[in-house]
Amino acid sequence: MKTYLVTGGCGFIGSNFIHHLFNTYGDSIRVINVDKLTYAGNPENLQDIEDRPNYTFVKADICDKEAIRKVFRENTVDYVVHFAAESHVDRSILEPELFVKTNVLGTANMLNCAKEAWSLPDGPDPLGNYREGVKFLHVSTDEVYGSLPEDPNAYFYETTPYAPHSPYSASKASSDFLVKAYMDTYHFPANITNCSNNYGPYQFPEKLIPLMINNALNGRKLPVYGDGKNVRDWLYVEDHCRAIDLVLHKAKLFETYNIGGHNEKQNIEIVRTIIEVLREELPVTDPRRAQITEDLITYVEDRKGHDRRYAISPDKIGRDLGWKPETMFKDGIRKTITWYFDHQEWMEHITNGNYMKYYETMYAKRLAKSSK
Repeated sequence: MKTYLVTGGCGFIGSNFIHHLFNTYGDSIRVINVDKLTYAGNPENLQDIEDRPNYTFVKADICDKEAIRKVFRENTVDYVVHFAAESHVDRSILEPELFVKTNVLGTANMLNCAKEAWSLPDGPDPLGNYREGVKFLHVSTDEVYGSLPEDPNAYFYETTPYAPHSPYSASKASSDFLVKAYMDTYHFPANITNCSNNYGPYQFPEKLIPLMINNALNGRKLPVYGDGKNVRDWLYVEDHCRAIDLVLHKAKLFETYNIGGHNEKQNIEIVRTIIEVLREELPVTDPRRAQITEDLITYVEDRKGHDRRYAISPDKIGRDLGWKPETMFKDGIRKTITWYFDHQEWMEHITNGNYMKYYETMYAKRLAKSSK
């Protein structure tokens, strides 16, 4: 029975990945979920599996050396899938130090604890000397590459130079370089993946798609940065989980893989699609249906250092591992909107209290300015 240590498993992608593991491998694996349970870590995401005998939850900070060492000491960990990170660009602009601590120092701690646990008695040395079959998979972002021109033939490749523009992307770039350094210096058994924007169930409503769904259902304005024409490549989270699974089990060590959805959309297109699908989903008798129109769209002051376009080429993972995105955006966005529509109680639980304070901090002034 292989043991997977998943960091940040109560977050958006992490919880989807844990569901993917159990849906794929059932009782033949064991999963240990380490999560600090910050604002974006929601145990409700895993309610349906929390009583499984082959699932263990550990509330711990990835920066806590003793807590992470204890997990490795008490378990024979075969794989580390490292999701845990501060991930929202807007928050990184407000609190850059927090992103450095979690994303850089936390990753360094995870690497050191795994290296210590997996090293054989006479290692490690520069040539590597580790328990057979172990692997550390570091999950990162396309934002480390910076911004692309509005040329439809321009893409991010694994060889694209790093050029991060926000505290978030700079912290993720730093964590990527740490993993690369451990692979080069210690022959540490690892892979890195850089993905495009994910969407799907369980995403915290600070990100574009769930934010717009939640606001629309509650009759709030839909704040769109700048002219709304910033382009992102959207990847359905289940497709991403399949890719991570393949890299974990099939990829050669020390390789980096870009994972993209081939679904480039302007932000304003996303917002208009959400309005359209919500109106289709809501019964004619529901009073909210009449208020969900494009009149809710409100252009607000742009984010500082807002990258114009991201687009990933997943050619390498296609060639090496046979992966390709299976979910067309028109299908994935409908499934996503339907999920949030069907789980409004989940949304209510996580948008009380601190979320509204954050929302007011990020958008209240911008919305007030736009209405003048």
